[in-house]
Amino acid sequence: MTADTLKPEKQSLLDKIRRRPGLQTFLLIFPSLFWLVVFFAVPLIIVFVYSFLKRGTYGQVVWEFNLNNYARFFDPLYLKIFVRSFKIAGITTVVSLLLGYPMAYWIATRSAKWRNILLLLLMIPYWTNFLVRTYAWILILRDSGLLNSLLMGWGVISAPLPLFGNDFAIIVGLVYGWFPSMVLPCYAAIERLDFSLVEAAQDLYANELRAFARIVIPITMPGIIAGSILVFIPSLGAYVTPDLLGGAKSVMIGNVIQSQFLSVRDIPFGSAFSFVLMIIMLGATLIYFRVGARTM
Repeated sequence: MTADTLKPEKQSLLDKIRRRPGLQTFLLIFPSLFWLVVFFAVPLIIVFVYSFLKRGTYGQVVWEFNLNNYARFFDPLYLKIFVRSFKIAGITTVVSLLLGYPMAYWIATRSAKWRNILLLLLMIPYWTNFLVRTYAWILILRDSGLLNSLLMGWGVISAPLPLFGNDFAIIVGLVYGWFPSMVLPCYAAIERLDFSLVEAAQDLYANELRAFARIVIPITMPGIIAGSILVFIPSLGAYVTPDLLGGAKSVMIGNVIQSQFLSVRDIPFGSAFSFVLMIIMLGATLIYFRVGARTM
C-alpha cells in the first residue's frame, strides 16, 4: 500500500510528519529513548533518592532526609575496602594490558584467515557461563586443586602454595574474566595501524623497540585506553569473583553493596555506596573520552 492510497486522515498525519523534521527525529529515537528512561534513568533516580533516606529498625526504608549514608562512606573500614578494590582493579588492568596487548599485536599481524581463527579461539572459552568459569578456578587454585597437586607431585613444592582465598586468586579470576575486553579494543586499534609508518621510522635508523614506542603505542593508544576502561570498571565493581575466590579479608566494594542490599537490608546506605561507585566509574569514562580524543 502506497501513501496515495491511505485514508485522508492518515495521509494528513504523514504530511504533518514530513513537514516537521524534528518530529521525524523524535519518532526515530523514541524506542531507544523510552528504553533508556524506563530501564536506566528511572532506576537511577530511585537509587539516588533512597541514598538520602534512613534504614528502619527492621530494614524498612524510613522517609527522613539525611546525609549520614554518604558520611559513612568515609569510615576507615569502608575506605580501606575502597582502596583495596582500587588496588585490585588497577593490578587487574595492568596485568590484562601486559598480557593482552602482545596477544592483540600478534593476532593483528597474522594473515586475514588466521586472524579470524585466532579471534574465534580467543572468544570460545568465554561463551561459557561466567559463574561456571569462576568455579573452575576454585578447582585449580585451592590447596588440593590441580595446580598444587601437580607441583607437589613433581616435587617442586612440599606444601600447598597459598593460591586461593586471597587477593592473588581474585586478580587471577578477574584477569581471566575480562581478558577479551582488553584484547579486542587493542586488536581493533592495531589492525587499523598503517605499518608503513613503522617501516619509515626504521628507515630513519630507529630500532624496532624505538619504532614500537614512538609509532605503534601512540597510534594505538585509544585501543589501550578503551581496553583499560573496559577492564577496570567491571573489576572495580565485581562481587562474584571476590566472593568465590577471595577470603574474608579480600572484600571489595561490590561485596559491600551486595551485603547492604541482601543481608544487612540497609538499602539507603547500599544506594549511597552504589551512587559513589557509579560517579567514580562515570569519571573514569569521561577521562577515557577526553584522553582518547586527544590521542586520535
